[in-house]
Amino acid sequence: MSVLKFLVSKKFFLHIASAVGLVALILISTFITLNIYTHHGENYATPDFSGLTEKQFIDLVQQKKLRYKIIDSVHISEMTPGVVVEQTPKPGSKVKENRTIFFTINAYSAEQVPMPQLVDFSLRNAQVTLESYGLRVGKLIYIPSEYTQLVLGQHYQGKPIEQGVLIAKGSSVDLLVGQGLSDEKTEVPDLFGMTLEEARILCQSNALNINAVIYDDSIPTLEDSARAFIWKQLPEIESGKKLRLGSSLDVWLTIDSFKIMPDTLMVDSLAVQIN
Repeated sequence: MSVLKFLVSKKFFLHIASAVGLVALILISTFITLNIYTHHGENYATPDFSGLTEKQFIDLVQQKKLRYKIIDSVHISEMTPGVVVEQTPKPGSKVKENRTIFFTINAYSAEQVPMPQLVDFSLRNAQVTLESYGLRVGKLIYIPSEYTQLVLGQHYQGKPIEQGVLIAKGSSVDLLVGQGLSDEKTEVPDLFGMTLEEARILCQSNALNINAVIYDDSIPTLEDSARAFIWKQLPEIESGKKLRLGSSLDVWLTIDSFKIMPDTLMVDSLAVQIN
């Protein structure tokens, strides 16, 4: 058969049709595969798992086709044991299917640490030692003694505690401190605008305590209380009153900025109205 006759033959056109069909089939298969692959790699927003227990969040993890791993635990007494405290990636982060979400949960019980020996330490050294053990200074109880600022006793939950006794990490330890032979007094510190933690540090540096802590209605959650600031204290700084070592102050906290800068806010508000 000549080439010309073959090119116009039915067999040639069948070969052409088969080749075109094969190419079309390959292209369609390629597009379908790419579409499936692209959908498989689609990004999703990471859910917010905070406050959920493992039993609660496992269904959500499976629904989103993710994986998870608990990598750490902390103890926060104000939170429910076992709930998620922190997650990586953060809520709202874009992730793909099968991404592992790492969780830090609230421990069911606090880590235990041995009580250090603080008696016969200076107050400053006792504070540093407590911090190194993950403990906190509670109340400073000044008692008559010829030694000034020397730790004469250590109490936990109102009772003496011996060295080596295991207590929860983060606990507060009260210290009995020598007052010396003089009737020494100290100025009332200005706590206005400070956080509670900043106020405690300043008071302790002045041999004073914080007694009552009153939060106003602007602080509905634990997270809010951490960023609250002091807007009132008793005794007030303006009183000029001096306190004996070991005395206590009461403080009021808020997150309402109007309580700490009312005059400034009022001036700004009037300026806006005038403009």
